[in-house]
Amino acid sequence: MPRTPVLFVSHGSPMFALDPGTTGPALSAWVQAYAPAPAIQGIVIMSPHWMTHGIGVMSTPEPDTWHDFGGFTEALYQLQYPAKGDPELARRVQALLQAADVPCGEDPERPYDHGAWIPMRQMYPQADVPVVQLSLPAHVPTSVIYAMGQALAPLREQGILLIGSGGMTHNLRELRREAGPTEPYVTAFCGWVESTLQNRDLSAMLDYRARAPGAARAHPSDEHFLPIYFALGAAGWGPGSEVLPQYISHEVIYGSLSMDAFSLS
Repeated sequence: MPRTPVLFVSHGSPMFALDPGTTGPALSAWVQAYAPAPAIQGIVIMSPHWMTHGIGVMSTPEPDTWHDFGGFTEALYQLQYPAKGDPELARRVQALLQAADVPCGEDPERPYDHGAWIPMRQMYPQADVPVVQLSLPAHVPTSVIYAMGQALAPLREQGILLIGSGGMTHNLRELRREAGPTEPYVTAFCGWVESTLQNRDLSAMLDYRARAPGAARAHPSDEHFLPIYFALGAAGWGPGSEVLPQYISHEVIYGSLSMDAFSLS
């Protein structure tokens, strides 16, 4: 079985489920070309909308679809994502994390939050691949999240797609509903990330808060950026590797919300 790629996706606003823009079709096309359902045995996805003290692993066999947001059109709350969970895959995830001295525990009741089901609905609309969510541990260094990805990298040899779901930028106070140009700090921040990834500069990425232009404005709180480290670790990206990002989307919505998505092989 060929080794699966790794993804980082920006899930944007919950309205991404109804208004896919250019990013939704781009993700769908990427899946059809590189990770179609028959070839993918399961998915492990990290979402910033499940933050825990310690690390949680979803072991729910039939997760509910959680509409964990408010104030949107009623049509959004009618959407469901009925993909099965995979308790056996959850056990493999726990075993790999524990073997890497990364403590974790299972959650047998966890539903899909919108950081998971909304991008999954764009990628696998038939909900025909089982999904296991992995929580984002709170108050840990970026290096710990990178190590989590490294620990789960062997799953790529078993047909498992590993995904970090977050946002390349995520400043909700600066969203602009009317049409207009992209905020300059968004362009600067996203450009720095892409350049740093191309240069395989792990030390700079791990210290993005101090080094990236506009970091504090792009991410007033950093939970939506942190899943990128899970993807980078899972892909083995860093100094000395041959791994480079292949961008799937560079879309910006609402003037300041970057929907950047890329794969790593």
